[in-house]
Amino acid sequence: MIKQYQVSGMTCGGCVASVKQNLEEHPMVTSADVTLDPPHAILSMDMPVPISILQSTVGQKYTIKEIDSSNSQPHASIEVKETLPEKSITTYKPLLLIVGFIAGVSLLSQYPFDTFSGMLWMRHFMAGFFIVFSFFKLLNLSGFASSYSMYDVVAAKWYNWGYIYPFVELGLGVLFLINAFPVYTNVATILILGVSTIGVVQSNLQKREIKCACLGDVFNLPMSTVTIVEDVSMVLMSVVMLVVG
Repeated sequence: MIKQYQVSGMTCGGCVASVKQNLEEHPMVTSADVTLDPPHAILSMDMPVPISILQSTVGQKYTIKEIDSSNSQPHASIEVKETLPEKSITTYKPLLLIVGFIAGVSLLSQYPFDTFSGMLWMRHFMAGFFIVFSFFKLLNLSGFASSYSMYDVVAAKWYNWGYIYPFVELGLGVLFLINAFPVYTNVATILILGVSTIGVVQSNLQKREIKCACLGDVFNLPMSTVTIVEDVSMVLMSVVMLVVG
């Protein structure tokens, strides 16, 4: 899709070159045609990029605003929908299999089940969940950051959060695994996933056809209530471990 923007603050050719370079470094921008007179930027993008993300991309010295939405490629939002598969059990098979494997391994870790601890199972599940899911995100960090910024309330305002988040997940997974600082670990999980859930719920209520970034950029999964259940379940388990533990 193609969109046209007004860029204020450019005064010379160096400014034009700087804005062009910054915009083209964004993973979803395939090309940027920037001019000084008029102070415009015409962007070719794989997917719509929020104006807040473009603003952080060009820097505080410049101000970017969309000036002519009619120049966007017709039915650009339909293009995004067509790249996503239909929401079905088959579509979410990779996600369900991964969660199932993590749940099974967490269960088998207590074999031969002379005694069984639900709290220990939840801790092992949380550890496996965070470590495995961070692995998929880290396979294509820039791709995850781009997808995540489409719906997460923090990443939409601070794009770099998408680059940091997988490492936060990995850290939480390790902390759950070795049972270090359990109170702080559970509180951090509740806060981080609680905030993440806000963007997921908003996207579902708005019926936005966007890609879910829970497994990074590896699988093409559409955003759905499955993501809400996933995030809320993790928050609830942390609440239980925090209260009971």
